[in-house]
Amino acid sequence: QMSANDCQDPPEYWTIHGLWPDKTEECNRTWHFNVTEIKDLMPDMRHYWPDVLHSSLNRTHFWKHEWEKHGTCAATLQVLNSQKKYFGKALELYQHVDLNSCLLKAGIKPSSSYYQMTAIKEALTRFYGITPKIQCLPPEEGEKAQTIGQIEFCFTKELHLRNCTSNGESDLTPGDLERGTEELSVCSDTLPTYYPSEV
Repeated sequence: QMSANDCQDPPEYWTIHGLWPDKTEECNRTWHFNVTEIKDLMPDMRHYWPDVLHSSLNRTHFWKHEWEKHGTCAATLQVLNSQKKYFGKALELYQHVDLNSCLLKAGIKPSSSYYQMTAIKEALTRFYGITPKIQCLPPEEGEKAQTIGQIEFCFTKELHLRNCTSNGESDLTPGDLERGTEELSVCSDTLPTYYPSEV
């Protein structure tokens, strides 16, 4: 949808958007991003946490944004209290959740036909034992189906999976608008759902 950006060859697997603390009172905004602290994580970062909006220009733009907006708040937890721990733990949680293989095992894969959102939710809940928050792009004018866009997993402070409580609204804040997620909201259970092979 973003014809002006350089989103070349988007990955054909789920990637990381971020690791976001719910409460953000104690954020150290003066703690600036330093890419050298995560140098040894770079191969995994590029693969699992790519910046598809600024891929060729400045590969660290997305990570800098996530650290300064969310990581500096998450750092109140000892297990996340450095850039190395924050990004490393996010990669570890991504591997642990293993969303790509879970969906495949449940027979949910990119397709030109539609899914029922309740079937996707049930498959995820059956697999994980908790309910994630699934976010969609609403149908475009003249279309009937929503498009799956983001799947959010919620964790306790001990980083165990827990149910995501949802009030039907998007939790995305104005700072996320530049990330290209401004149109995402919690998916409707009644609309047919499109899971495209390329987004």
